[in-house]
Amino acid sequence: MRLLYTIIFFLCFSSSWTQEGKPLIQKKKFLIKDQIILDNVGINPSFFKILDSENNIINDSLYEIDYDSAILILKNNIQKLDSITVHYLNFPDFITRTYKQLDSSVMVNSTGVINKLYELSETNISIDTKPFEGLKSSGSISRGVTIGNNQNSVLNSELDLQISGKLNNNVTLRASIQDANIPLQQSGYSQRLDEFDQVFIEAFTDKWSVRAGDIDLEDNESYFGKFSKRVQGLLVTSKFANENNQINAFASGALVRGQFIRSQFTAQEGNQGPYKLRGPNNELFILVVSGSEVVYVNGLPLLRGTTNDYIIDYNAGEIIFNSTFPINSEMRITVDYQYSERNYTRFVSYSGGEFKSNKLNIGVSFYNENDLKNQPLQQSLSDEQAGILSQAGDDRTLMRAPSSSPQEFSENRILYKKTLLNGQEIFVFSNDPNDELYQVNFLLVGNQQGDYVLVNSNSISNIYEYVQPISGVQQGNYAPIVQLVAPMKLQMVVMNGAYKPSEKTNLEFELAASRNDLNLFSNLSDSDNDGLAARYKIQHNPLISEEGWNINIFSDFDYIQKDFRNLQRLYNPEFNRDWNLETPTSNGAISDLGTQLLVTNSISVSKSNLGQINYAFQHLNLSQKFNGNRHILRTDLKKNKIELKSKSSFLTTNTVLNESNFLSSISQFKYQGDKLWPGVKFSTESNKIISNLNNNIDSLSQRFYSYEGFIGLGDSTKIFLKIGYIHRVNDSVKDSQLKLVNKSHNYYLNSKLIESKNSDLSIFVNYRIFNSKNQDENLQKSLNSRIFYNQQFVQNLVQWQTVYETNSGQLPQQDFTYVEVEPGQGSFVWFDYNGNGIQELEEFETAQFQDQASYIRVLLPNQNFIRTHQNRLSQSIIIDPIKWSNSTKRSKSFWSHFYNLTSYLIDRKDRNQLQKINLNPFKSESGQQLGLQSNFRNQLFFNRGKQNLTMSYSYFNSVLKNLLSFGAISQKGNGHQFNFTHKIQNQWLFNLQTNIETNRATSENFSSKNYSLEQLLFQPKVSYLLDDNKRFDLFYQYQNKDNLIQGKETLVQQKWGVSAVFNQKQNAAITAEFNYFSNDFNGNSSSPVAYQMMDGLQPGTNFTWSIVAQKKLTKYLDLNLNYFARKSETSKVIHNGSVQLKAYF
Repeated sequence: MRLLYTIIFFLCFSSSWTQEGKPLIQKKKFLIKDQIILDNVGINPSFFKILDSENNIINDSLYEIDYDSAILILKNNIQKLDSITVHYLNFPDFITRTYKQLDSSVMVNSTGVINKLYELSETNISIDTKPFEGLKSSGSISRGVTIGNNQNSVLNSELDLQISGKLNNNVTLRASIQDANIPLQQSGYSQRLDEFDQVFIEAFTDKWSVRAGDIDLEDNESYFGKFSKRVQGLLVTSKFANENNQINAFASGALVRGQFIRSQFTAQEGNQGPYKLRGPNNELFILVVSGSEVVYVNGLPLLRGTTNDYIIDYNAGEIIFNSTFPINSEMRITVDYQYSERNYTRFVSYSGGEFKSNKLNIGVSFYNENDLKNQPLQQSLSDEQAGILSQAGDDRTLMRAPSSSPQEFSENRILYKKTLLNGQEIFVFSNDPNDELYQVNFLLVGNQQGDYVLVNSNSISNIYEYVQPISGVQQGNYAPIVQLVAPMKLQMVVMNGAYKPSEKTNLEFELAASRNDLNLFSNLSDSDNDGLAARYKIQHNPLISEEGWNINIFSDFDYIQKDFRNLQRLYNPEFNRDWNLETPTSNGAISDLGTQLLVTNSISVSKSNLGQINYAFQHLNLSQKFNGNRHILRTDLKKNKIELKSKSSFLTTNTVLNESNFLSSISQFKYQGDKLWPGVKFSTESNKIISNLNNNIDSLSQRFYSYEGFIGLGDSTKIFLKIGYIHRVNDSVKDSQLKLVNKSHNYYLNSKLIESKNSDLSIFVNYRIFNSKNQDENLQKSLNSRIFYNQQFVQNLVQWQTVYETNSGQLPQQDFTYVEVEPGQGSFVWFDYNGNGIQELEEFETAQFQDQASYIRVLLPNQNFIRTHQNRLSQSIIIDPIKWSNSTKRSKSFWSHFYNLTSYLIDRKDRNQLQKINLNPFKSESGQQLGLQSNFRNQLFFNRGKQNLTMSYSYFNSVLKNLLSFGAISQKGNGHQFNFTHKIQNQWLFNLQTNIETNRATSENFSSKNYSLEQLLFQPKVSYLLDDNKRFDLFYQYQNKDNLIQGKETLVQQKWGVSAVFNQKQNAAITAEFNYFSNDFNGNSSSPVAYQMMDGLQPGTNFTWSIVAQKKLTKYLDLNLNYFARKSETSKVIHNGSVQLKAYF
């Protein structure tokens, strides 16, 4: 109801702002014909476009337009479309209006008495306007409850609503509300439902807008205050304008979903990933806000997507680079992203205004982001812990507290009791409900820094044990303490503007002040909270000639106090490296070396048909501790078919500790022919850092040079072939000198060889040889490749697709645990097979019944990776002669009844041997295989989907092998399946299914999970179709399963069942089913193998029955009822049911 009231209030508020008026931009849809009259008056030629039914812009060569008469003439090439949408701009009404002294519409002709007077008056009949008449809505809302005698009641709710349209001529409304308590993910880190909800309501005109719900707050105009955040709250904007100036104002308040952070690391040689993203304090457990990341490699931004540069797992916080973007040790990776921070409720407010005129723009904004210290989320602070934070100041090492808290016994927790040992109180694991129990968190503090060690990792939570010190030296690496997180606050006020005294000169300026409090509980260390920053930029254009010459002069000045903190990154990702700044920068931008002064002066000379040359001089000073001067020269020249691009820089620095000279240069020479485009590229760096203490060369000094040659054929945007070679030599400090440390050879090919309606072929290959002088394995080889081939033969009779990929990466030894949720909301069930009361990983099974599904699987952060080489091959072939169904030839008519689908996938990951590359996806060397996924399936159909002697035969063979933290697991299966379906006289439907399967599971350390099953299934079914709305089924199933290893369990299962279906003209439907099972089982029934063989049922006689009923109460309201029950010889009847109402908009 609160949501409904909010929507009604929002709509009423929005409609109160409405104004009458005809919009200038028109959008009209027309059916295709030779000549179309768009309007009854002329239209403005400054804005005009035509879209097809898929919203693609139609080229202006396909039509002619007479703007004066508003007539559109379509050419023959466009006649194949059925309709078009035209967007055009009207002239203002006062231009196209017809002005008269008298209104001819009220004048009458009369032949009678002409001296009679007439009186004109307006009608007093009022026209009623229906509120919200122009809105269109779609979606549904449902409320339901699930109950049972084996579970607590669970409320289910879901809302999916979209609203769009105009409240009147001026106000437009958009809304999207998606809210569902969907089951939690089986893997990943997210345990919160609201991460999946999407809610916003927005109303806007050309003068104001109001948006509530999910908002993307951003400021791209400010220099110091630039930011982008995804939040949940309210945003109001308004605009006041006249002919000479404009005023914009905005205000917002919201709860923050993500916090900005930057991760920087050096890539590993030949490792495509995954690379782990971490939190600000090196946390492994973070949830990345989807779509918030920007990935840079060597300062250049990349594109996300399977066909682009990288993919990302937001739940796990891991990035994997695609095989077509090879990664090596010479690449510096920077990732800017937002992560979900849940230590405290965090609130953000952002407001400001802007004045714009022809020559002067001035803006003011205020940003505030702070944790609500009295509303902690993931940590529950006691008075003692709050006191520790109040005395810690900004020092995180002092923010630690004892982690034990009294807790009642629960089989879902690992608990401890207190015991005295040698006069010292220690914690000992206990699952005895009679003990006084505590929940204890253990923090990894380092080797010989703690008194506890990890002794059991096979339960749902790790178990730790006390180890006595030896000679006063601690022997453990864990301590029973918790790292506290302090609430923080960041505020910033910004005033910026721009002044344009002439057409050739432009001045920009900005002042900013920040306040950054890292611990709101403490007043200590607050002297460094406040900081100031200032900037100006001048651009002058002294020369613009008719011959195309253009000269621009720029001057930039940045002043940043040492305690100033910006919201997000300020400079480019390579700023620190470009200036030889070894110390990391706060917030990924401002240096911790002191107050900063950065001056940039540059000049650019360009000619329209030649290109441009740019020179810049930069000076950086950091509180007299750092002085640097940098010269930058850029060229981008093109004459006829010859292109020359280069960027060179030279840096000299002077600090208290050292002096440095840093030369960097990259140049490319290219001949751009019509079909041939060869080129060469040269890159070099020489960074020499000399210590002021002993005049020795610093270990961070380095030098490299790189040569590249390439040649291309064709059009690089369509059909092309490019091959090239790169040679690079790296020098580093060795024996106080710059000496060779490694060199590499890269050979690459990139091509798009075929692209047509029926064929597609592209090949990418990158082969790299890396030779290191400082490693035992001094030679490393890596191969990244991707071959994609798609072909359609004989007018789509045969469809063929092949994809082959190779790359090098790393495989995580994944840890996971199980978390209890509401019954029916999970995917797993726990059985205490060994009776010890501890939830162990091997005791969780996939739930066969909804009331048992009380646990989800959650991945745990890990740092254990194994280098791999991956080969992946996928192949699919479809043979579909359906087009021959109307052929007069008997042979073609016969074959048209068949359909065959063959698919094969093999994905093999072997241990990376560095010096050897295995290109065979079908075979691994002995002992080198780490992971394998292999699936082969062939399906042959006769009369597919016709129920007339319809038959299908399927064969499958699958292998799955994975490496987890507790060892390797594997699953193998193969089988044959035959199905037959036939309908007689439209009343009797016969169906027969037979399966012969073999399934084998092996676990390296959980022997109870091992089995090898041979299975035979025979299942006939007879259906009587009374009419299209009523059906009765009688079916029988025979299964024989034998376990060939360990306990040698056997099962003979017989199942008899009946079902009925009743429909009432799409207004109501009832489905009922009753099943009788006879399980003749030999073996231990309380084992994982027995649970797998009997699908969660019990030995002996079992019954299951269910009823599903659906009723359309009204046109917009449905009622759904579900009931399921089961009974075995050793248990009572277990009932489970749900009722749901669903309304449609």
